[in-house]
Amino acid sequence: MERIYEKKKIASCIAKSSHHAVLESLDFDFYLIQYEKGEFVSSPLQNELLFQIVEQGSVNIYFIRDDGTRYSLSSGTENYFLGDMDIFYEKNCSIYAEAAESLTCLSFSIEKHREKLLSNNEFLKLICRSLAEKIGAMAAMDAAPSSLTERVMSYMKYKCGNQTLKGIEQAAFHLHCSARQLQRILNQCEAAGFVRKLGKGTYQLK
Repeated sequence: MERIYEKKKIASCIAKSSHHAVLESLDFDFYLIQYEKGEFVSSPLQNELLFQIVEQGSVNIYFIRDDGTRYSLSSGTENYFLGDMDIFYEKNCSIYAEAAESLTCLSFSIEKHREKLLSNNEFLKLICRSLAEKIGAMAAMDAAPSSLTERVMSYMKYKCGNQTLKGIEQAAFHLHCSARQLQRILNQCEAAGFVRKLGKGTYQLK
């Protein structure tokens, strides 16, 4: 991740944006953030609340349930909004936004400008349209169920401290499978080099 504060580049991005009239009226301290493919644009691990608009590239947004199931919520390209929900609610602890390729976003702090945002009718109209489009996309989405192996990998990556599963019985309960099934999956993943065994009932994602 790299932050860019060059005023000419920022002004150029704002001028090219389809939301340029509203953005120019905000008069905020905008900056650009560049992400590499696979980097988290937003995640529960990040403390800073940012409003970001995709200027170049694409991003995938997904939700991780307690049983490790990963659901694709949305994807976005140019002019897609990130952080629109954070203006109104506390950050959801299970939603991740990940750069699907090299990504550039126009960004600003939500906490610093929250009151101005909530009092700007034109900006709120953009937010309402953005949220309505996302809800419509999620309603139309036909999500394919994840395999147990995929759920185990997601569970270890997102729900286990230090990406380490401790206790087969407890993990099997959360994953809605039997301890025998989970042990078989972990054995297969260890043989394939995806996880390593640290001790009895303890496995870490590689």
